[in-house]
Amino acid sequence: MHQFQKHLDYLQEFWSVLDNIDKSLCVVDVKQPARASAIRRIDAGNDCIIIVHIDFKDPKSLPESRFIGPVPSATHMNNLHMLWRRNCKRWSNERSFPENLECILGTELPKPLGLQVEDDQQQVECGICYAQFLPTDEELGARSGTRTDYTCENISCNKSFHSLCLTDWLRSITTTRQSFDVLFGNCPYCSDPVAVKTSNK
Repeated sequence: MHQFQKHLDYLQEFWSVLDNIDKSLCVVDVKQPARASAIRRIDAGNDCIIIVHIDFKDPKSLPESRFIGPVPSATHMNNLHMLWRRNCKRWSNERSFPENLECILGTELPKPLGLQVEDDQQQVECGICYAQFLPTDEELGARSGTRTDYTCENISCNKSFHSLCLTDWLRSITTTRQSFDVLFGNCPYCSDPVAVKTSNK
């Protein structure tokens, strides 16, 4: 069991990079990309796709890449490939994967369809406590005063929650399962599966 936990801990950074890619960029896959796959096909616009292979041993490093697309978009594809070769030294382990891609390619990449851009004008209330921010309270520690930070992945639901509220709600439901520090249950609105990481207050 200790060996298994050690292996899980080892893969956390790799999975975090994959999650960041899946949530921030338009990943083009026939089905939902799996955490077991180190390959992501990312929409680069103009019918071009960047295929990246993330190294699970060093997931923040410059990935192997290929550019594919139809013949009419060959110019765009060739330009992206040229930019990649010219700017690949700009890759920084300090930046997120999407930021690095956009820096190297010099363009903003398409976002996933379900991604909502939050601005200061938009009120994103928690579907459980109906507040945009958690209260400012020493008991909440680092989460004190934070915005909603979890969104249901069902595009037709897309309800936002504070992960703390969702954790408390899931703990009150008898069908909720827990594996290590992750709770698995169902969205209070659409009943689709949700998974939220628990944390110490």
